[in-house]
Amino acid sequence: MIEIKDLSKTYGRGKASVFALRDVSITIQQGEFVAIMGPSGSGKSTLLHMLGFLDRPDKGSYRILDTEVSNLSDDGLAHLRNRLVGFVFQQFYLLRRTSALENVELPLIYSGKKAVIENARKNLDSVGLSGRIAHKPNELSGGEQQRVAIARALVNDPLIILADEPTGNLDTKSEEEIIKILKGLNEQGKTIILVTHEKEIAQHAKRIITMRDGSIISDDIKEKNKGHLTKEEIIKELVKEGHSYFVGVEFKEHIRQSFRAIFANKVRSFLSMLGILFGVAAVIAMLALGQGAKASMEERIKSLGSNLLSIQGGSARVRGAAHGAGTMTRLAPADIDAIRDLEPMVKNVSGFASGSGQAVYKNKNWNTRIEGVGYDYGKMRATIPEIGRWFSREEIARRDKVAILGLSVVNELFGNMNPVGETVKINRINFKVIGVAPKKGAGGWRDQDDIIYIPVTTAMYRMLGKDYFDGIYVEISDVESMEKAQEKIKLLIAKRHRITRDPDDYFHIHDMSEIQEMLSSTTQTMSMLLGCIAAISLLVGGIGIMNIMLVSVSERTREIGLRKAVGAQPRDIMMQFLIESVIMTLSGGLMGILLGVLTSITLSYLAGWATKVTIFNIILATSFSIAVGMFFGLWPAKKASELNPIEALRYE
Repeated sequence: MIEIKDLSKTYGRGKASVFALRDVSITIQQGEFVAIMGPSGSGKSTLLHMLGFLDRPDKGSYRILDTEVSNLSDDGLAHLRNRLVGFVFQQFYLLRRTSALENVELPLIYSGKKAVIENARKNLDSVGLSGRIAHKPNELSGGEQQRVAIARALVNDPLIILADEPTGNLDTKSEEEIIKILKGLNEQGKTIILVTHEKEIAQHAKRIITMRDGSIISDDIKEKNKGHLTKEEIIKELVKEGHSYFVGVEFKEHIRQSFRAIFANKVRSFLSMLGILFGVAAVIAMLALGQGAKASMEERIKSLGSNLLSIQGGSARVRGAAHGAGTMTRLAPADIDAIRDLEPMVKNVSGFASGSGQAVYKNKNWNTRIEGVGYDYGKMRATIPEIGRWFSREEIARRDKVAILGLSVVNELFGNMNPVGETVKINRINFKVIGVAPKKGAGGWRDQDDIIYIPVTTAMYRMLGKDYFDGIYVEISDVESMEKAQEKIKLLIAKRHRITRDPDDYFHIHDMSEIQEMLSSTTQTMSMLLGCIAAISLLVGGIGIMNIMLVSVSERTREIGLRKAVGAQPRDIMMQFLIESVIMTLSGGLMGILLGVLTSITLSYLAGWATKVTIFNIILATSFSIAVGMFFGLWPAKKASELNPIEALRYE
């Protein structure tokens, strides 16, 4: 079964190097009971670790079933540790946070077998621990812990049992029980290789190999081995089906072990999650602020109107200013009719005349802005009242004294009263209130709700004393026609007012879509900036997770060594630590989502800020937290997966 030739192993380098094995050659048949004896430092434990695929030799040949072990990959060695051998360690190496049953299940997890609990129970029964399956290691005696270790070694039905000083930490009674179990296993056909420094223990074996200074000095065969299985039968026993790493008992066990590790250090784990929690909460809250500001800005943009051109007299180079008395174009009602003839390119047209005035209702008065507007203005600038109505064409033609009040004016003059139907004095002229304009909010430094709308004809001829418009709004049918329409209107007004020089010196046409694009770009930039600032806090939380995971790897080094000793491959170890990292970040992320939503609601109610929490933002924050967990958990997981099993087991 086993053939070793000229095997050597050296630890350390230079003057500090120690020869653990020197040209060791040995052959072991299937079904033997071999005891390897020698004083401390003789190399017996190193030889056992080589036989159990826990370590690699510096030179020499190790063949098992005519297969050269040195040619196998780490995954191949892990498969042999899981299928071919079972380890019984002097220090037991039981997982302290798990029950006896769960400790025995461990090798089954990495073999992908389904009947985990049933097989583990049977093996605990076979070593006399059927009544102790739920007890943790600290609740078991030394002998009971060693029997749990033996049950774990047997659970995958291995052909070879490797026992390293299995009775070294036990009393006489427990020692006898362990030896009795090992002899019984040998009688069932198991190959037993036992390391001990006690002669009375070695006497139970059928073959005694004595070592000193890394070399074999004697090989005494007390009883010739009969053997139980042929080579072909042994190979048949080793052929097993593979398994998936994302279904079945293994993946579930990774999740269970991750939760166990997290809850074993509750305070530390929670403090680590706080970084992710506040990071995700910040992302949710900041994005909600950004989305709220964007939604609010979109409402304000609607009030500007879509596909809108604004025509005003004065130089385009000095907006709103004239060079002299004859350089400002006076826009007349006839200009509106001429522009309207450009249909279907032009959809709506309205002139406007602006001024200021004092509004008085009973004993209250308020200075506000007066805006005289045409019939199409309401649709163009999203100003149609939700309470009351808009001006009719007849009212505009008759220059009727009717008014639509902005919300700020309503609050100042009427409070909670409905103003529709009431009479208000504007600059000492009585106006009937026919509607309340929809809320538009602040626009720059000006309150857009602090305004009174009246018919443009009434404003020009009854209040402001003008026979011209301050400007004209033109709504174009579609965005693609904006530039063409702007050019046509410029030529039309220049022709009507006999302007022969540069029209920009006399009037200017402003594209309102430029303002819309600017506002949209500003809100988008603000949202991205807020999101990036919040993401930085999430990254800081990720660094905290990585720090805790590195500490966890150091604390659980022996556990990692044990898992590798019972057949865990490097990717199994990496997967477990990655899952643990993701669980911590995801848990913190879910709590962060709740905190972020509550923060957004609080900001909305207490500070009056516009906030908007979207499903997309929640999914984004959750996905980002998982990504942070995987990214910052990758290095600790990789570090854990690369640990040498024997060095990990010896870690103090």
